[in-house]
Amino acid sequence: MESGPAIFTGSVFALFGGGLLLWTAVRLKQRVPVAHGVHPVVSAAAAGLAGTAAVLLAVWCLTRV
Repeated sequence: MESGPAIFTGSVFALFGGGLLLWTAVRLKQRVPVAHGVHPVVSAAAAGLAGTAAVLLAVWCLTRV
């Protein structure tokens, strides 16, 4: 019964993290700012870190099933 919420939460984290990493990679490849008003290196690093953390949380949630 407890595996349902873990699967849902893991899926949400995986979709968000993967989407954020993909979006960041596309923005960097196009040489467009990731966030306006922030230094490009800092914004790319923060987005990459947040995306990686979300994917790691997804893996952790899905291993709890």
